[in-house]
Amino acid sequence: MAKIKKKLFLFGSGGHAKACIDVIEASGLYKIAAVIYKKKKPTDLFFSKYKLINENKLVSNYKNFHAIIGVGQIKSNLHRKNILKLIKKKKFKVASIYSKKAYISKTSKINKGTIIMHNSFIGPNSLIGENCIINTGAIIEHDVKIGDHCHISTGCKINGNVNVSNDCFIGSGTIIKEGVKIKPGRIIPMGSVIKKDV
Repeated sequence: MAKIKKKLFLFGSGGHAKACIDVIEASGLYKIAAVIYKKKKPTDLFFSKYKLINENKLVSNYKNFHAIIGVGQIKSNLHRKNILKLIKKKKFKVASIYSKKAYISKTSKINKGTIIMHNSFIGPNSLIGENCIINTGAIIEHDVKIGDHCHISTGCKINGNVNVSNDCFIGSGTIIKEGVKIKPGRIIPMGSVIKKDV
C-alpha cells in the first residue's frame, strides 16, 4: 500500500523555490499543496502545475499542513525570517527537508525549517540550526555548529569543529579551516579561504 504523502506549502516562487521543489518531490515524503507568492503571481511555466496562493490570502489555521521556505538568502535573511514568523503564526508544522542524495550522519542534529540539498554531506556530531539552507554539494564535517538562519552555499567545505554563528551567509566554494569561528551576521564572499576567526 502506497504511503500517504504529507501536504506541504512552499513559500517562494523564484529560482531557489525550483531547487527546493526538486528536492521535495524526489524525497517522496511530501505533496506540494500550494506555492505561496508575496507580490505578483508567478508567470514562469515551471510553477503552472501547482496551486498558487498569494500570501495575503492565507487563512488563520493550517495545523494539518507542513510548510518550508523556498526563498533564497544572500545579502539578507530578513525575508526568510519574516516568512518563518508567518508560518508559525498561521500554525503550519515547520518542515525539515532532506535530499535522498545527501549524506546525513545519524549522530548529527538538524533543526526545523532547514533544507539539505542534493549531494550535501553532514558529518558526525554536527548541529544545524533552524531555517538554514545547506545547498548543493556543501560539506559540513564533524563537530560543526551552524547557527539559525544561515545559508551554506553550493560547494562549501566547512571543516571539523567550525562554529558558524546565527544569520551568516557563506558564499559558494568557500573553504573554512578547522576550528574557525564565524561571528553573527557575517557575509563571506564566494570562493573565500577562511583560516582564522572572522
